[in-house]
Amino acid sequence: QVQLVESGGGLVQAGGSLRLSCAASGSIFSIDAMAWYRQAPGRQRELVARIRRGGTTNYVDSVKGRFTISRDNAKNTAYLRMNSLQPEDTAVYFCNAVVRTGSLSISNDYWGQGTQVTVSS
Repeated sequence: QVQLVESGGGLVQAGGSLRLSCAASGSIFSIDAMAWYRQAPGRQRELVARIRRGGTTNYVDSVKGRFTISRDNAKNTAYLRMNSLQPEDTAVYFCNAVVRTGSLSISNDYWGQGTQVTVSS
């Protein structure tokens, strides 16, 4: 089994910054990609940012230039640095990892429990 543990959420004023962390542990052979999703009340979960093992990243348009995703492959950890936060960034942020548990295993998706980010105006 694979576990993802997120940390770093909280309450911040508009214009402020937060850094989220996601640590993966368990039966990990390799992690193909790690990503952050978010879900605001009454809205669908959306992809915020993804980083592949080689370092390639992609972002949803609304966070480009403000958010930065990074990862430490040795620690199986991903980070999301969020700057210039706005009230519309308020949501529960979920970590996702695409993990192989063995050399011949297929990749599977794993999710963290979510961390709340609240941006006040």
